[in-house]
Amino acid sequence: MLYKLKVWHIERQCLFDLTWGKGQQLSARLTFPETLTTLYQTWQLAYLNFYKSALRAKVKGSGSIPAPTIDWRANLVQAEAQFLAEFHYWLNSAELVPIRAEIARASAQPNNANVIDVFLTCEALELARFPWETWEIATTLAITKPIRISRSPANIRAEVSQRKRQGKLRVLAVLGDDTGLDFQADRFALRSLSKVAEVTFIGWQAGKDNNDLKEQIRLAIADERGWDILFFAGHSNESAISGGELGIAPNQSIFLSEIAPQLLFAKTRGLQFALFNSCNGLSIAEALIDLGLSQVAVMREPIQNQVAQEFLARFLPSLAEGKDVRAALLVACQHLKLEKNLTYPSAYLIPSLFCHPEAVPFCLPPPNWRRRIGKLLPSPKQAIAVSTLAALSLWYPAQDWLRETRVWTQAIYRDVTQQVPIAKPPVLLVQIDEASIQHLDGRKKNILDRRYLAKVLDKVQQLQPKVIGIDYLLDSSMQEYPDEDRQLRETVENAVRKQIWIVFATVQGPNAWVVTDEMALSPSVVNPNATLRGYVNVPPWYMEVLPNQVSCSDRCPFAYLLALASAVSLRNDPSLPKPSLDSRSDLRSQLIESLKANPQRSDLTNYLHRLRLPAIYNFSQKFDQLWLQPILDFSIPPDRAFQAITAKEVLSDNFDVNSLSTHPIVIIAPGGYRQAGVDREGQDNFSVPMAIAYWRNKYPAIATVPHAFVGAEAHAYTVHHFRSRHLVVPIPDLWMIAIALILGRATALIYLQRDRRGTYWAIGLVITNSIYAVASWQWYISGLVLLPWLLPSLTFWICVLPVLRRKSHGAR
Repeated sequence: MLYKLKVWHIERQCLFDLTWGKGQQLSARLTFPETLTTLYQTWQLAYLNFYKSALRAKVKGSGSIPAPTIDWRANLVQAEAQFLAEFHYWLNSAELVPIRAEIARASAQPNNANVIDVFLTCEALELARFPWETWEIATTLAITKPIRISRSPANIRAEVSQRKRQGKLRVLAVLGDDTGLDFQADRFALRSLSKVAEVTFIGWQAGKDNNDLKEQIRLAIADERGWDILFFAGHSNESAISGGELGIAPNQSIFLSEIAPQLLFAKTRGLQFALFNSCNGLSIAEALIDLGLSQVAVMREPIQNQVAQEFLARFLPSLAEGKDVRAALLVACQHLKLEKNLTYPSAYLIPSLFCHPEAVPFCLPPPNWRRRIGKLLPSPKQAIAVSTLAALSLWYPAQDWLRETRVWTQAIYRDVTQQVPIAKPPVLLVQIDEASIQHLDGRKKNILDRRYLAKVLDKVQQLQPKVIGIDYLLDSSMQEYPDEDRQLRETVENAVRKQIWIVFATVQGPNAWVVTDEMALSPSVVNPNATLRGYVNVPPWYMEVLPNQVSCSDRCPFAYLLALASAVSLRNDPSLPKPSLDSRSDLRSQLIESLKANPQRSDLTNYLHRLRLPAIYNFSQKFDQLWLQPILDFSIPPDRAFQAITAKEVLSDNFDVNSLSTHPIVIIAPGGYRQAGVDREGQDNFSVPMAIAYWRNKYPAIATVPHAFVGAEAHAYTVHHFRSRHLVVPIPDLWMIAIALILGRATALIYLQRDRRGTYWAIGLVITNSIYAVASWQWYISGLVLLPWLLPSLTFWICVLPVLRRKSHGAR
């Protein structure tokens, strides 16, 4: 239902005339309170004094006499409250109840729109200046739908243009005299429409000849291609005879009557909406609606520059979201009222929208890509099948199997194409296996005899490594056997004196990335000022890399610290700390802080120090996912990542230290014996990954623990990857399923639009799918990116097979 409300001011009376439907009409007459004009003038004075600088209107100078110190903001807030209270009290008079009740009746009709639009016409200028948009018609009445008040001039002689432009939206932005103003924010806001509209700027420019500026503006408005939106920013003023004055350059104005022919021509070419982000726009809006424009948004009062920019920054995004101009203006005013009223008091009262009563509310046309995307949507059966695959891709057991199978095929591809790395392994893995500790009793196997561990550590030092990692938890002291702690501590201190970095294993709790909760190690063995500690409970077969905004000073992965310490030991940088028994602060914190102080270098040390997971990883963790977390690349044979030897061999009398290659890193760890584990027996012994099984079957000599894959071997792989910067990033199956869905639907549409020979298409698509598989294997090696194959391929064929098998036409 469309309501038209006209208000006349006749002497001391106001006549309200409401018309709607097929000639229905209601009238009311009530006394106009003279105090309302006085309160409005008081508010206007406070408003102009508060916003006295950078107004988008020409104002006269006030002389050189300094004004007294007055809190104009407080005055303005008080004046606004008094004026609106009196204004609303008057509008809620008993004489207007029938009119308000009629509008309320329309809201109860189920066949009406969700919004009730009221077009207001004020015959008297003094009435038009009032903020009628704030009239709370719904007060005390059961009105459930929102009411939008738009304005309409008293005189409308032209019909509204029904022509709409074809093609991309076009916006003409006229930027006028910017004396005392800044239009950068206006430009930025308008450029935000560049994705949906072609924005053209014209206007005054400092340092250029602007003598023919009027003619340039006329020609631009009358462009044959037409415009959808006309925008003006600058100084403006009311002019009853000429329709309004626009300041286009310093000391140069153009009247609306001077460009009326061009505006009429632009209307015939599709111009529908004009926005004048300038001052005193009542006469401008009335003149443009009289010419036949659909809608014009103006500021009824002088508007401060920053307020105008704030309004525009809210209005245009709402328009770009698909809202019509009425809704977008309401959003902008609500923003000024609810969020910016403390900064810009009364600003929300200034904007108004003038509309031709017969015009359809202007909004941006939906882009063509929406229709194109609609064609790409799958059929219901396809959607169910693809959704099932997508859900499967988020299930961790399925992810584990898909990743393992993919890496197994990668190992075969490496072997067949002879792309196996030839570099020497950086890690020596000293495995304490069943044979090494068979002489120990059961209790000493559950909690490893620390004297035995000390012997192994002492012998390993003869290999002159740079870093030694001890993958045993030393979280408690051996109170029954204090000599064990003492002997192990002395061995550790002896290694520190040789400036060997010692890294102990620890674990972290469930709140690992919230608070520091690494397990405390026994002080009778571990001196944190001379050694490092890193946690070992990490996701199986993934590399533990620190997320964004996380410092290694709080907690650090075990393998990461081994790689970092080895890189530091090779730099011989005097600014970096060294292991020392004389240190009085935590060695790990010293190391991290020192690296922060030397960010300019780009070697392996700083690479490791800066290495972080992408920001999307933090988002994926909310859904229990590990998106883009690097994986352990088991497609590389184990003997390229580490060399293994048992502790029994190291401690044997005939062991020759020179028989081993030089390794910068040594890890002393369990080697597959039954008792190895943190919380329970056997926890450190995992089932053998498929890729590792492939290499062990081909080269049986590398299978040091044939029945299992132990945690230390995963640490050794991680250290190798960190040192060689070999981080293979898996692309989530869910992402590739989405891409395969789009490609599959696009392929199906192309197939339906061509001369269809299903057999040839099927063969071509099978070949293409095979090429993708080979390319994904090679990209894994060359680009260190794991592209999933199985689920995306299934998704693609789910989209393509139905149309290949169909004999009749139709995409679905």
